[in-house]
Amino acid sequence: MPDCDGLESANAFKTGVEPIHHRPGRHKGRHEIDPGETDRVQAADTRRRRTLRPLSNLGPYLLRYKGLIAGALVFLTLAAVTTLSLPLAVRRVIDHGFERSDTTFIDTYFAMLVVLAGVLAIASAGRYYFVITLGERVVADLRTDVFRHLTRLSPAFYDQALSGELVSRLTADTTQIKSAVGATASVALRNVILAFGAVAMMAVTSPGLSLIVVGAIPVIVLPLVAFGRNVRRRSRLAQDTLAEATAYASEAIGALRTVQAFTGEAAAAGRFATAVDGAFGAARASIVARSALTAFAIFMIFASIVVVLWIGAQQVVAGSVSPGTLGQFMLYSVFAAGSFGALSEVWSELSQASGAAERLGELLAEVPSVAAPVHPQALPVPARGALRFADVSFSYPSRPDRSALYDLDFEVRPGETVALVGPSGAGKSTVFALIERFYDPVAGRILVDGVDVRDADLVALRQRVALVPQEVTVFAGSVADNIAFGDPAASREQIVAAARAARVDAFVSDLPEGYDTQIGERGVTLSGGQRQRIAIARAILRDAPILLLDEATSALDAESEILVQQALETLMQGRTTLVIAHRLATVLKADRILVLSEGRIVEDGTHATLLARNGLYSRLARLQFEAGSRGLVSAAE
Repeated sequence: MPDCDGLESANAFKTGVEPIHHRPGRHKGRHEIDPGETDRVQAADTRRRRTLRPLSNLGPYLLRYKGLIAGALVFLTLAAVTTLSLPLAVRRVIDHGFERSDTTFIDTYFAMLVVLAGVLAIASAGRYYFVITLGERVVADLRTDVFRHLTRLSPAFYDQALSGELVSRLTADTTQIKSAVGATASVALRNVILAFGAVAMMAVTSPGLSLIVVGAIPVIVLPLVAFGRNVRRRSRLAQDTLAEATAYASEAIGALRTVQAFTGEAAAAGRFATAVDGAFGAARASIVARSALTAFAIFMIFASIVVVLWIGAQQVVAGSVSPGTLGQFMLYSVFAAGSFGALSEVWSELSQASGAAERLGELLAEVPSVAAPVHPQALPVPARGALRFADVSFSYPSRPDRSALYDLDFEVRPGETVALVGPSGAGKSTVFALIERFYDPVAGRILVDGVDVRDADLVALRQRVALVPQEVTVFAGSVADNIAFGDPAASREQIVAAARAARVDAFVSDLPEGYDTQIGERGVTLSGGQRQRIAIARAILRDAPILLLDEATSALDAESEILVQQALETLMQGRTTLVIAHRLATVLKADRILVLSEGRIVEDGTHATLLARNGLYSRLARLQFEAGSRGLVSAAE
C-alpha cells in the first residue's frame, strides 16, 4: 500500500482527537484525577462525545476498496429485495390459492419460493465474502498505519507510555474495529435495508396500520440513542481497563526470569488477577447496559406489533382487510421488528467499536516531539564524522524542572576517540541521546559535520551514527537477521564479513544451524558477551562514520571482555568515537577524556594530565584501582 494513502488515511483518522498524553489527568496514578481537574476532564469527555464520530474516520480506508464496497452493496440489496418479496408470494397464496383450491397455482408459487431461497443463499454468501474481506483489508491497513506511526514517535512518548497498552490498542482495538467494519456493518446495512423496505411495503399494504407503526418508532429510537451513549462510555472504560491488564502482563512476561528469581510468581499472578477482575467488572457493566438496551428495544418493537396485529385482526373480522393482506402486513411487521431489534444490538457493537476507534485516533494524533524539517539541509558528502556541542542545555520532557545537561561545550574531531567519564546520572547517556536526536536540546546547538542536527534529515543523520549499547537489544529471529538489522539491504557475504570482524563466528560455528539459528526473544539463548558481539557486528555492517559506545564490556567475564574488546578495536578504526567509559582500560586508549558531573564538563584532558590535577577523575581512577586490587586479592584467596 503506498505510503501516501496510509498517511492521508491516518491524518483523517486522527482529526479532532486528543493525543493520549495530552488528555487531562493522563499522568496521574491509575484511575486518579486531581479534584481540581475533574470539571476539565468532564468537559473534555462531553466535548468528545458531542463532536467526535470516530467510526466515520474509517472512510478513507474504506474508499480505497470501492470494488469490494460495490460488491457488498449489490449482494446486500439483492438479499434484502429477495427477502422482501416473500410476503407478496404468501399473500397471493392465501388470497388466491387457498380460496380457489387451485393446487397448480400453489405448486407454482412454492416452486418460486424455492428459487427465491436459492437467490437468497447466493446473495448471502456474496454479502459475507465481500464485507468480511473488506473488514480484514481495512483493519490490516489500519494496523499497518498505526504501527508505522508508533515507530516514528519520539522516545519522549515512550518515556511515559506503557508498551503493553500500546500493543493492546494495536491488536484488541483493531480487532474490535474489524468486527464492526466486517460482520457488524454487514448486519447493520442488511437490517437497515430490510427495516425501511418493510416499513415502505407496510405502507403500501395497509396505510392505516402503517401509521400506527410509524408513530411508535420515535418512542423506540430515542431511548436507543440515549442507551447507546451509555454503552459507548462503558465500553471505552472496559477497553482501557483491559489495556492496563495487558500492559502489566507484557511487562511481567518480558521480565519472567527476574520474577522467578525473586519468587514473585504469586505476587505477579495476584496483581494480574486484580487487573483482570477490574477489566471484568468494567466489561460486565458494559454488558449490563447492552442487555438493558436489547431488552428494551425488543419489548417495545414486538409490543407495538402485537397492538397493530390486534387492530388488523379486527379489520379482517369486519371484512375491510383480506386475510392475505393481513398475513403480508404481519410478515413485513416481523421483518421490520426483527431488523430494528437487530439494529439495537448492532448499535451496541458499533458503540464499542467507536470507543476502540477513538483510542486508536488518540495514538495517531500523537505528534513526534522530534521531527525532520520540511526542507532539510543536506549533510556534506563524503561524511567526515565531526561533532560539536555548542552551549547545550537539556531537560527530559518527563522532568522539565530538572536539567540533565548545563551549557555543554566540546568538539570531537574526525577520527578522534573521546571518552566520557563520570558518576551515574552525570549526563553521559544523555549526550548519546542528543547526538542521535532522540531529543532536542533546550538551548544551544549540536553540529554533525557542521550541520545543526535540527536542520538535517532524521534518517540521513542517524545513518551516520552507529550505536553499541551496554544493554543490547536482540530480536527474536536468526543470528543473521539480527546482524542485518544494521543494514537490511546487506548481502549474506557482507553479514558474514561483519560477523567475523566482530568475532561472532567464534560461537556461531557451535550453533546447530549456524547463522540461521533462531536465538529466541531478546536472545535468551545467548550469553551477554555473544549478544554484545552481535551488536558490534551490526555497527560494523552499518559502516557509519560516528560510533557511540556505551561501555560494552562492563558486565562481561574476562574471556568475553577480551573478545569484545578486540572486536571494538576493529570497529573503532577510522571512525569518530565517543565512548562512555566505566573501565580504566578503555579510558587509556582514548585521545581525550571528558569528565562529567551533574550535567557539566568539569575536566577535559588526557589520562596523565587529569591524574596530575587530582580532581574528580583522579578520585574515580583511585576508586577503580582499589576495587580492582580487592578483586585480585579475593581471587588469590
